Amino acid sequence: MVATEKRPRLGRDFTRLWLATAISSIGDGVTIAAAPLLATRLTDDPRLIGATSVAFTLPFVLFGLPAGMLVDRLDIRRTIVLIDYVRAVVLAVLTAAVLGGWGGLPLLYVAMFVLGTGDVFCRNAEQVLVPFIAEKPVLATANARIMGVQEAGAGFVGPLLGALLFGAAAALPFGVDAVSFVVSATLVAGIRGVRTSAAAGAGEPPAAGMWAEMIAGARWLWRHSLLRGLALLSCLINLAGNAMLAVLVIHSTKVLHLSSFGFGVVLACQAAGAVLASRVAPALHRRLGREGALIATALLLVGSETVLAAVPSPYAAGLALALFACGTVTWNVVVVVLRQTLVPQHLLGRVNGVYRLISWGGLPIGAAAGGFGAAYAGTRSVFGAGAVVMAGIAVVLVVGARRQWISRADPQAQ
Repeated sequence: MVATEKRPRLGRDFTRLWLATAISSIGDGVTIAAAPLLATRLTDDPRLIGATSVAFTLPFVLFGLPAGMLVDRLDIRRTIVLIDYVRAVVLAVLTAAVLGGWGGLPLLYVAMFVLGTGDVFCRNAEQVLVPFIAEKPVLATANARIMGVQEAGAGFVGPLLGALLFGAAAALPFGVDAVSFVVSATLVAGIRGVRTSAAAGAGEPPAAGMWAEMIAGARWLWRHSLLRGLALLSCLINLAGNAMLAVLVIHSTKVLHLSSFGFGVVLACQAAGAVLASRVAPALHRRLGREGALIATALLLVGSETVLAAVPSPYAAGLALALFACGTVTWNVVVVVLRQTLVPQHLLGRVNGVYRLISWGGLPIGAAAGGFGAAYAGTRSVFGAGAVVMAGIAVVLVVGARRQWISRADPQAQ
């Protein structure tokens, strides 16, 4: 009898992480839809409305490095659980404030800032956690499923639910999100196969302190030309993409004349592209190679921004967001697996933190630029500028592919 090779499985711990991610992502989507809708009730200034996105994404720049260092030193499971409970409390306070009639823009900004801070730490921790609970042959599948459910929850189920709940009561979406974080914390607490704080940092000598540890991660990334270049390109993608998303509520209500639920439906179209990408991204980079997959991703992003700029239609907007989500999920699957395979495991949290500091640095800048651009030139000009940025990225990737950018850095990557 010929022995058959045992196929690696994702397992129980991954299932719990996946479920926790799914539930908290739905809650995130509820707030993603409800927060700008609440802002439009409080002001009609595009800059102040866009500031909700700035408040949420600013922590990505401020805390990217400390998050990476702490994730390398702490018990990952306990860290995620604690942060989920903190976010639940913050959302409960916001819910009570909106119910009581004293939930103005300053409180909304503070709440979004705290939620963004938690997101920085938890996303970094989840990426470090996945290699501990999924075997290397299924890393691409594991990451694709995590990212797919994040987009489906935050981009489809959550926004639709958030728009419906906001129409019923402005405070209701934030209360639902608070509950989602409690459920997520309970699921993550049951994960068993994780690195503990005692094991963190094993394999390297103790650093001279927090600053030295952060510098070690930054130095490693900056010396790696491939990952450094991908971080800079990711920054530009996030800048253009978040400028688009920051003014989407204005475009939907003022240009497309949609209701709050209509805005939720348009926002939810991201999920179609995300779910598609979560299924085809692993096969795509096997067929095209990772360099080819990244070029295809950039072309999808060019198309999404172009459609939004050129066609003032709700259907076109839905198609554009589906293309955008398909592109970003595919991009993330490729570059996350690259980081997980190229970066030494004891440095992964810190390098992830530095990478995110660079790549996510474009998020608050993009949100602010989008708000100002929409105020002075209209939302379609914001989308047009984004298409130009994405086209430039596609050109850079084509040049990199001709030089075998990825395969030279990792001969086994293709």
